[in-house]
Amino acid sequence: MATADLSVTEGVAGRGRRRSTRGPRTPYALIAPAVLLMIGFLVYPMASVFYYSLQHYNVTKPWDNGFAGLDNFRQMFGDALFWQSLGFSAKWVAATVGFQLLLGLGLALLVNESFVGRALSRALVFSPWAVSGVLTTSIWVLLYNPTTGFTRYLADLGLGQHGSSPLADPGAVFPAAVLTELWRGVPFFAILLLADLQSIPRDLYEASAVDGASRLRRFWHITLPHLKDAIILSTLLRAVWEFNNVDLLYTLTNGGPANQTTTLPLYVAHKATVAHEFGYGSALTAAAFFILLFCSILYLRLSKFGGDRT
Repeated sequence: MATADLSVTEGVAGRGRRRSTRGPRTPYALIAPAVLLMIGFLVYPMASVFYYSLQHYNVTKPWDNGFAGLDNFRQMFGDALFWQSLGFSAKWVAATVGFQLLLGLGLALLVNESFVGRALSRALVFSPWAVSGVLTTSIWVLLYNPTTGFTRYLADLGLGQHGSSPLADPGAVFPAAVLTELWRGVPFFAILLLADLQSIPRDLYEASAVDGASRLRRFWHITLPHLKDAIILSTLLRAVWEFNNVDLLYTLTNGGPANQTTTLPLYVAHKATVAHEFGYGSALTAAAFFILLFCSILYLRLSKFGGDRT
């Protein structure tokens, strides 16, 4: 009997040892497909960009292809159009993200109130976000058309000239492009901020109202501190998005007139698809990556994302 009990105990212990050896491998097996997909769709393309940034690679001049070292990056520092596109990218991000945040916050506060037709108002506010970038520009190209757009009616009122389009005017193309992007981007902030607004306890507002706090003081001391992390995260995501914006500006102005609306990613696209300079385009992409990485880390550190809301 003792021998039987001993054999049973040894069998259970053996199965436990086998389970313990198999156990640690199970999580790795489960996440392996996701890791392989990330390597295939993220790591490999990024590694290819950094590889080609050190190469002379032009499909129209294969005899000049080869290792370039840091030549592409040296060329970048002497490229006036690179600095111009980088400066416009910073200007574009600051203008579009700043106005989108302000208007989005205002819309979120508005549709967060209780009124008749609030559900319909929310649907109308959020509807531009469902429209693609190319379709958005198609709509606004028609609106800016000097024959069929609203500029014709403004010219009838004496505001502007007949036959002129803001997209062809160097002094008006930037505000026109920003207005187009605002129509599409404001709902992004409205959606995120509205979701966070609805999580604020109503007791805080009721208590502050009893204490005699005005609406402005309640907004400043209750609403804004609660929205801090949502504002930081949404502005960071939108800034990265706007910095990499290609579809809207490409279809709206194609970087013109005279490269005045050429962002750095749009300049990369022109270098790669038009000039076929894939090596130099990869170097520009690598520079954009490190610029975004540095600015994102600096922004998160300065804004103290995730810190105390008080």
